[in-house]
Amino acid sequence: MARLDTREKLAILADAAKYDASCASSGTAKRSSEGTKSGIGSTEGMGICHAYAPDGRCISLLKILLTNSCIFDCHYCINRKSSNVRRARFSADEVVQLTLAFYKRNYIEGLFLSSGIIRSSNYTMEQIVEVARSLREDHEFRGYIHLKTIPDADPELLNQAGLYADRLSINVELPTERGLTRLAPEKSGTRIRGAMQGLKTAIDNGKDATKRYRSAPRFAPAGQSTQMIVGADSASDGEIVATASNLYDRFNLRRVYYSAFSPIPDASAILPLQRPPLMREHRLYQADWLMRFYGFVPGEVAQATDAAGMLPLDIDPKLAWALKFRDRFPVDVNRAPKEELLRVPGLGLKAVDAIITSRRWRQLRLDDVARLTVSITKVRPFIAASDWRPVALTDRIDLKERIKPKRDQLELFAA
Repeated sequence: MARLDTREKLAILADAAKYDASCASSGTAKRSSEGTKSGIGSTEGMGICHAYAPDGRCISLLKILLTNSCIFDCHYCINRKSSNVRRARFSADEVVQLTLAFYKRNYIEGLFLSSGIIRSSNYTMEQIVEVARSLREDHEFRGYIHLKTIPDADPELLNQAGLYADRLSINVELPTERGLTRLAPEKSGTRIRGAMQGLKTAIDNGKDATKRYRSAPRFAPAGQSTQMIVGADSASDGEIVATASNLYDRFNLRRVYYSAFSPIPDASAILPLQRPPLMREHRLYQADWLMRFYGFVPGEVAQATDAAGMLPLDIDPKLAWALKFRDRFPVDVNRAPKEELLRVPGLGLKAVDAIITSRRWRQLRLDDVARLTVSITKVRPFIAASDWRPVALTDRIDLKERIKPKRDQLELFAA
């Protein structure tokens, strides 16, 4: 096999990394540096993705695999041992030099590094840790580092990773144990959750140490996250939401990411022939948001599903829940507590905070609420204001059809 140069490796291993959703890209304007002398500030190119920080900033990261070779043969993975794909591998030093080169040219603000498993879990994890160690200690790199860790690796290696990385993540892979057993029999849900518990303990201990001792090293200050594949097995949305909630509660995760299964070349016969609708992935993120920020518990999100446990694709989960529990509405925007306002379809966190602030000074009218929302049409049937009550509107049989997004809007999002 011909020896690959760095650019060819980057093309292969950046493309292989695109299946990891826990470092999702965003749609910035393409500003290519090709044909220019400096190229400072380019935001596009092989391996560059864009992730959003909690404060809304868009952060450019070099997102690559150390290698797309793997000793495991998970059915859903394009990099599995039996997959007929072009293979490549970076050395630890090559990843370090690539990261520094991109960073110095102002292309990126950090590194997202994952890998297939080569030789053994410990050997692969050692290489990943060495990249982060060299960046931090040899080159005094102060940018963001996110490492995808390997649950089967020695716990001491995971602890070392946490001393150099801002965030660590371990993929639970699939929502249910039966799915993991069927599609990734070489992996163990027990070992995965054991490693996640170990990271949680180390993160908690690190926070406690930094409170007590100013000189204590920080351990994964941005916490840990995980990812699960949606649509590769038979798990319903209700099961996925329940699994996510359990992971949040047990391991204090910062994020659970959902990645719609994508059909792969030479796929196993036990995999679905088509990928699930992208809208399904989007609805799961909305359900996740309801649990994290809107006070919904998993059982309430499950109430928004159909008989098969699936969230509707044509409307968002909060609207689906509200249509099933119309007796909880209308909510009076001038008197209702925050918890009830957050249940109103179409009212987001900022809108609810603005309503609570504004009503301290005067009674709110429907027009006042309209200025705080994207679509008052969606909100109006579920609220009461000083000049508005939805007389019989909330109980209309055709209410869903009157307020749900138009088909072309859904198709635009899916595209």
